[in-house]
Amino acid sequence: MSYNYEKEKPKLFIEAHQRLFLEIRDRVHGFLDETGVAKMGFILQGSSGDSWVMMACVDRLVELGEIKEVFHGDCADQDRIFVKNL
Repeated sequence: MSYNYEKEKPKLFIEAHQRLFLEIRDRVHGFLDETGVAKMGFILQGSSGDSWVMMACVDRLVELGEIKEVFHGDCADQDRIFVKNL
């Protein structure tokens, strides 16, 4: 079984995962403010819980238009890179 955003997305709307979403959102924006980029592997460090839910938090930020993914072909999920969506 592999990560699937659509399967994980409903989990984001329970209270415990809303807190996780905000924590990850703050971390993403911290990286973006400091370096201009955020790499999935670094975003997930410092949080505990289900890795797929944490990745879904990042994909939700993409869906909301706060960030965008820089596409560099096929890569491992932890190597995905994001920038601010201007």
